[in-house]
Amino acid sequence: MTQRRVKYLNNRDLLKEIHKSKNTFCSYEKPEYHQYDLIVSDLDRINIRTTAEAKRNQASRLAKEAHELACQDYKGKKPSIKDFEIDYRKIKKTDVVFRVMTFEHVPLAPGRKKTVKTTADAHEKVNFPPFQHWKFDEKGNLICVGKSHWRGDLHTGHFDKERGQATNELAKMWMKLCERYATRGNVRGYTYNDEMRGQAILQLAQIGLQFDESKSDNPFAYYTAAVTNSFVRIINIEKRNQNIRDDILEMNGMNPSWTRQNEGRDNGLEHERGTTSSNDD
Repeated sequence: MTQRRVKYLNNRDLLKEIHKSKNTFCSYEKPEYHQYDLIVSDLDRINIRTTAEAKRNQASRLAKEAHELACQDYKGKKPSIKDFEIDYRKIKKTDVVFRVMTFEHVPLAPGRKKTVKTTADAHEKVNFPPFQHWKFDEKGNLICVGKSHWRGDLHTGHFDKERGQATNELAKMWMKLCERYATRGNVRGYTYNDEMRGQAILQLAQIGLQFDESKSDNPFAYYTAAVTNSFVRIINIEKRNQNIRDDILEMNGMNPSWTRQNEGRDNGLEHERGTTSSNDD
């Protein structure tokens, strides 16, 4: 079976693959509890209002999934998404899952940083913001049904930040993003274009899962910014090394690079123009 090729990148596909990748680092009481309906900062934020919002999110997600499934098999007139709308009030409170952003299950790491400025600085370093999944039981009590960076049972298991990995599809998306950026007019002419692209891929492999869905739903912009910084970093390093080489060549009476020679020529022309303008005045 051939794998699906990544033709274009969009936030929806990126978010889906990021979610799958993070799930490889998590443990859940049941597999279906991996799908959350709302992200909150702490348990105190789970109330009547946020529960209703989670129900609406779940109703919207289920309607879209049903519509997409119907569109794959339709013949003739394409079905309307309105035909699959779900009344969120019919969804039970016990069916929604909340993602709570917390470091509660992450061990403390005294001395990891000299100055502790945030909660993350006081705990073990992890590759993405940790979280737990919570839901209501039949008695209306909130229970924990999932933990990130966890191996084994939620009560008897242990913290493990090395168990998972990014999916192959997400890795291909990172590579595709770097390849397309490398063809831009402002960078494709550099002789070290391959090095810039390699550095960008390495950067995405290191910080790709650090994208926080609780703060943004635009991972494309997050990745593009990281790739841009990687390309600019290599360009600055290469320019600095080239200036050092040119200085050494000039000190030994040899011709520097064409870039340095052209810069000197351009500066001379600007000086001549300035002198001519002063004489005319």
